[in-house]
Amino acid sequence: MKEKFYISTAIAYTSGKPHIGNTYEIVLADSIARYKRMQGYDVYFQTGTDEHGEKIQQKAKEAGITPKEYVDGVVSQIKEIWDVMNTTYDKFVRTTDPVHEKKVQQIFKKLYDKGDIYKGEYEGWYCTPCESFFTESQLADGKCPDCGRPVHKTKEEAYFLKLSKYAAKLEKYINEHPDFIQPPARKNEMINNFIKPGLSDLCVSRTSFDWGIPVSFDEKHVVYVWIDALSNYITNIGYDPEGNHSEQYKRLWPCDIHLIGKDIVRFHTIYWTIMLMALGEPLPKKVFGHPWLIMSDGKMSKSKGNVIYADDLVRLYGVDAVRYFVLHEIPFANDGVISHELIIERINSELANILGNLVNRTVAMSQKYFGGDTRRGRAEAIDDELKSLALKTPGLVQKHMDDMHIADAIDDIFALLRRANKYIDETEPWILGREGGDRERLHEVLYNLVETIRFSAVLLEPFMPDTSAKIHSRLNLENGGLCSLESFGFVKDGHKLGQAEILFARIDMQKMLEEIENDSRPKKPEEPQITIDDFSKVSLRAAKVLSCEKLKKSDKLLVLKVDNGFEQKQILSGIAQYYSPDELVGKTIALVDNLAPAKLRGEISEGMLLACDTPDGVSVLFLDDSIPAGSKIR
Repeated sequence: MKEKFYISTAIAYTSGKPHIGNTYEIVLADSIARYKRMQGYDVYFQTGTDEHGEKIQQKAKEAGITPKEYVDGVVSQIKEIWDVMNTTYDKFVRTTDPVHEKKVQQIFKKLYDKGDIYKGEYEGWYCTPCESFFTESQLADGKCPDCGRPVHKTKEEAYFLKLSKYAAKLEKYINEHPDFIQPPARKNEMINNFIKPGLSDLCVSRTSFDWGIPVSFDEKHVVYVWIDALSNYITNIGYDPEGNHSEQYKRLWPCDIHLIGKDIVRFHTIYWTIMLMALGEPLPKKVFGHPWLIMSDGKMSKSKGNVIYADDLVRLYGVDAVRYFVLHEIPFANDGVISHELIIERINSELANILGNLVNRTVAMSQKYFGGDTRRGRAEAIDDELKSLALKTPGLVQKHMDDMHIADAIDDIFALLRRANKYIDETEPWILGREGGDRERLHEVLYNLVETIRFSAVLLEPFMPDTSAKIHSRLNLENGGLCSLESFGFVKDGHKLGQAEILFARIDMQKMLEEIENDSRPKKPEEPQITIDDFSKVSLRAAKVLSCEKLKKSDKLLVLKVDNGFEQKQILSGIAQYYSPDELVGKTIALVDNLAPAKLRGEISEGMLLACDTPDGVSVLFLDDSIPAGSKIR
């Protein structure tokens, strides 16, 4: 029976379409899964979506649809991108699946019955986008320490998981299993920043929204994200809280590797591991917190307008070029940088020149001189270095894959390709092929090149599967797998190669960047024209915000008292999910001062503040605080 290998990604949050930085994780996991299959493992590769929470409930409400309708739409986008990137996952899980939901309720009840979950009250700062609670000391300049967005004060009844009970046991486990958290810097961060200072018990239920799995014995509570989302790794392979686990669970668990972003290492190595300890289940063998793919100006953000999507890149460059770039450009522990300029540069210098040109001219020379016939000829000492490196490369790749140094594994393959290009320069096959040239020597040179290309094509399959298949097609060979790389001489005398075709065409960088710039400019919607007389009817003035509070029984509305320089007014604004009252008090805003009063939720609104729609929501138009209240805006 084959040895099993269970790899999982984090499940994608269904708040919106994933960008290329999010997509990197599924491609990375896919490359590992493909390589393990090549090694002969029985691979189970799981991914999926996290579909509950306050943020999703709000987004659905804004869109005028149910939360389930909202997440169904986002899930279809995520699946489409995962499939576009040619990923070979075995299971796509959804946390809205009824089987998962029932098991989450049972897990919650089991932990409660054990005394590891208890009811209490939470009071602190909450970040809706991150769905995380923070103490005052954890905030960064009064904002969320993870995403930098505004937080709001909240107080509600909640159930808590006793993290503190298991802290010492967890620290001991991490220290005794040095490979459990990778890279090592992540392990040090967990111990020094979270465990040693003391773990606070974890809020695991909410009452302020209802889009979640109800707590079975207290249905005004819904199970909060951590128990719901993290337990997907076991609920979908047959974990049974009563202990009657499926054969699949017995075979697969513990997971061999959880592949996750570095920003959620804490949740997987502290929250998740303590949940498993409390349940009496084995811990995953390894949690790898991979770095990010970022823009040159920092992390991708819709509000910055620097988001790049995988499907857009595929339309421009092709699937394998995008896979190659994201896998090669992110080192073991450091963030990688992405830009169109860098992608084009890598395609031209590495995929077109080093790889594509080698394959194309080798096949073309074989067709030109021998009609594609491949056979051994007269060997010379200069051949030995190329053969030796070809035989050595599979071992180098294996070591780097085992150590999670994926980019280095790709470098090993391209080092072999570079050596093959150098070999062409050294042996000068075009001279050997001249009339009166050394045809026996030419046979050997081309044979060595074909074998080297075959080695590279086999090893490239986990990273660039379509390209690997195309190279095998040019060589007119089946992929023989890793076992075919045990000796240099797999291709038999008399084998006929296929036809030479370009693998990767060079890209005109300037032309491509101009096309991208033109395509990326947003199309201005058609709007009715107004005259200067129309505009002059609107009185815009600077106003100071004197006080602000949330309107009771409304999730969206804030009640602001403002000074327009002449009098105080009350205005209502639907920005409660983007700003806390504290962020507005004392600020200078742009006020539509002569708007007819309107009654909203029983309160009078006597004006309107100006704000901008952004990809992340709404951004209030603040004025310089030195501008006096009542100043005319024109």
